[in-house]
Amino acid sequence: MSSNDAPKKDKQSLHYILRSGIAGGVAGCVAKTVVAPLDRVKILFQASNPDFHQYAGTWSGAFRAVAQIHRENGFFGLFQGHSATLLRIFPYAAIKFMAYDQIEHLLMPTPESQTNKRRFAAGALSGMTSVFFTYPLDVIRVRMAFHTRSTVDPSRPTFLHAMSKIYHETSKQPLSTTTATSSPSSSSAPRHSSLSETSRILFTRFPILKFYRGFTVTIIGMVPYAGTSFLTWGYLHSILKPKPTQPGSTKPPPTPIADLTIGALSGAISQTVSYPFEVIRRRMQVGGITNPDRWLGWNETVRSIWRTGGWQGFYIGLSIGYMKMIPMTAVSFTVWQYMKRVLDV
Repeated sequence: MSSNDAPKKDKQSLHYILRSGIAGGVAGCVAKTVVAPLDRVKILFQASNPDFHQYAGTWSGAFRAVAQIHRENGFFGLFQGHSATLLRIFPYAAIKFMAYDQIEHLLMPTPESQTNKRRFAAGALSGMTSVFFTYPLDVIRVRMAFHTRSTVDPSRPTFLHAMSKIYHETSKQPLSTTTATSSPSSSSAPRHSSLSETSRILFTRFPILKFYRGFTVTIIGMVPYAGTSFLTWGYLHSILKPKPTQPGSTKPPPTPIADLTIGALSGAISQTVSYPFEVIRRRMQVGGITNPDRWLGWNETVRSIWRTGGWQGFYIGLSIGYMKMIPMTAVSFTVWQYMKRVLDV
């Protein structure tokens, strides 16, 4: 081996794993901060907040919603829930990128073994791993962002207040009253009553489950989202990235413009593929506000979205989703690559 050859890194060492996690966490925080105002507006649209329903569905509506938030709550209103976002996104992005580095090393140890199927599998597995560990923080963030002036409590929710409210939320009326007022002719009433009873028992015995509303749809939606995102990134990067220019070097020169472009394309494609799952997830996450005593299931949530908006209901807020996801993914991948060079990962 030439003396100029760089020593081979031990990618499974604790030192490498920690640096890989720091690189991913910083990338996630920078990217989320860039798009924080759009992120809050998108949540309000997806969860059908009544104060902002009139703006949903158009590009201009996103900007008008931002203007209303700024007018009513000031500059910091645009970043409501962002503290919870950062608390969630650092471990989420750190685990996601760290897991991808490890899974990529196991599934694709050589350039010849890098196939699109393996890129998709590595991305999907890394996304699912990060969601499993950080999902409760996402639910708290969504609740904070969903809060507007029309709610009973006019004060801006803090992270601890939102967490406590989710943990202690209960139905405002006895289950027997809800059951008694249900239409006897409705064939779904007994089933919903049974589901409500079961959910109430589970929520009473295991309050931690309240922080996992919409978890199943999130895990399933993460497969096409993270899988497609890393697939697009890996495929385009393998084609477009320049080769090392220094003799004996194992690293290509920095390419921030190429990274931004490839990241933007990855964000656009993955957002389109996975967006319906995200809408369903948001509705289920805020379900504790309208149905605190039970777990909203897939079928009920999907039927509700279809009933109120048809197939377009599953893509409400997609325009702002593009406005948010394309720059966020571009910045995320670019900062990730930059931090990997800085930390020698």
